[in-house]
Amino acid sequence: MPGRVLSSCALSLGTLFLAACSPSPGLTDADRAAIQQNHDAFAKGVNAKDFATPASMYTDDGAILPPNGAAVQGRQAIQKWMGEFPPISEFRLEAVDMDGRGDVAYARGNYSMTLSPPGGAPIHDRGKWVEVWRKQADGTWKMRWDIFNSDVPAAPGQ
Repeated sequence: MPGRVLSSCALSLGTLFLAACSPSPGLTDADRAAIQQNHDAFAKGVNAKDFATPASMYTDDGAILPPNGAAVQGRQAIQKWMGEFPPISEFRLEAVDMDGRGDVAYARGNYSMTLSPPGGAPIHDRGKWVEVWRKQADGTWKMRWDIFNSDVPAAPGQ
C-alpha cells in the first residue's frame, strides 16, 4: 500500500510539473479582436488629429522607436511627439501577423500615410511595424513597444 500511495503522489507531482512547464495557450480570438480594434481606433485617431486616442493605447512607460530619431518614452511624450509630426492623412494600418502567450502579444504589419509638410509637396509613405502588447489587469491591451520604418528609399543626401 505505501508503494501505491508513493506512485500516486509521484504521478500527481509529475502531472502538476508538466502542466506548469507547458506553454500557455496562444492568443484567443477575443484577444486578437481587441488588438485589431485598437489598430482601427489608432488609425481613426491619427486621421482625425486626435492624438490623445492613439497615445492612450500605450502603457504609461510605453515607447515608440521611430526611424532616424531617439526613442519616445511615456504616454505623454508619445502624444506630444505625434502632435508635432507634419500633418498626416490617409493613415492606414494593416496587421499581417499576430501572436502571443498569456499577457504578452506581438503584432507585425504595414502602414501607409500621406504627410503634408508646410510649404512642401505631399509625401506618400509606406512601411512596416512591429508592436509588443501587454494585457492589463482590467483585460485591455496596451502597447509597450512600437517600432516602425519606411519602405520608401531616403532622399539623396539623407
